[in-house]
Amino acid sequence: MDIDEKTYAQIAEMIHSDDSPVGIDAKKTHILILHKLSQIEKRLDAIEKQQKSENG
Repeated sequence: MDIDEKTYAQIAEMIHSDDSPVGIDAKKTHILILHKLSQIEKRLDAIEKQQKSENG
């Protein structure tokens, strides 16, 4: 995966947890992933609708 350093640092800061043995907050991490997947799904739906309307 190709992520610029600034974005990587922002994500790392968002999910970091000193209280976790692995160093990340699992709940925050999963919420972030699910939110991004939801955004991708909405974009894909819009693209599919556009293609259907163009192709009749």
